[in-house]
Amino acid sequence: MSRDLENKIAIVTGAARGIGFGIAGKLAEKGATVVISDVNEENARQAADKIKDMGGKATYILADVSDFDQAHNLIQSTIEQQGDLHILVNNAGINRDMMLHKMTKESWDAVIAVNLTGVFNCMQPAAVHMREKEYGRIINISSASYLNGNIGQANYSAAKAGVIALTRTAAKELGKKNVTVNAIVPGFIDTEMTRGVPEKAWDIMVSKISMGRAGKPEDIGNMIAFLASDEASYITQGIFEVGGGMVL
Repeated sequence: MSRDLENKIAIVTGAARGIGFGIAGKLAEKGATVVISDVNEENARQAADKIKDMGGKATYILADVSDFDQAHNLIQSTIEQQGDLHILVNNAGINRDMMLHKMTKESWDAVIAVNLTGVFNCMQPAAVHMREKEYGRIINISSASYLNGNIGQANYSAAKAGVIALTRTAAKELGKKNVTVNAIVPGFIDTEMTRGVPEKAWDIMVSKISMGRAGKPEDIGNMIAFLASDEASYITQGIFEVGGGMVL
């Protein structure tokens, strides 16, 4: 097993379970010290303990990324406690799905606050630190809905499109400081949340995937571990689909 992220410090937001935990676990497997960020303390603690049980290095810091002060504290506390910050993965996200003509302002605001503003809230203080150090890897989680839209997800799709624009802009601004910024577009991933969909809906989604199966959180983690490594030092402003050839 390669340990090409040895001595690197990584933050993964929304990492207590699902795709976020898969990402955190893979980064730890590659040698990084991982800071699990989540809003639920019990889940965050359990996630960090699982990684440590697997031989990795992990801790947790609670943060609601939609709150700038909490996001800023997440970045600064990590730097103070771990001595540095090399990798930031913005994975935290929520859904408040409903048709546009029924969508409430509260549902719109909540999704934009976490899925888009939350990414900015973490990136801004991280960018300050990474510019000074002239090193950094920022990887944002978007969605295929940024390009295609999705019925019932006007808020989610708009937020994820914003993440792509933010990623591309930050990559242009930070490139000269040796900071890369990329985005991942996950396909249909087998998580606790997706396992809750009806069997018929599951089969329909899998039928759209050329590889004939749902992905695993670790599949996303593998791509992120590569983008976080020195082997990807010349890759920035990229939008990478990890979906097994999913056709939407």
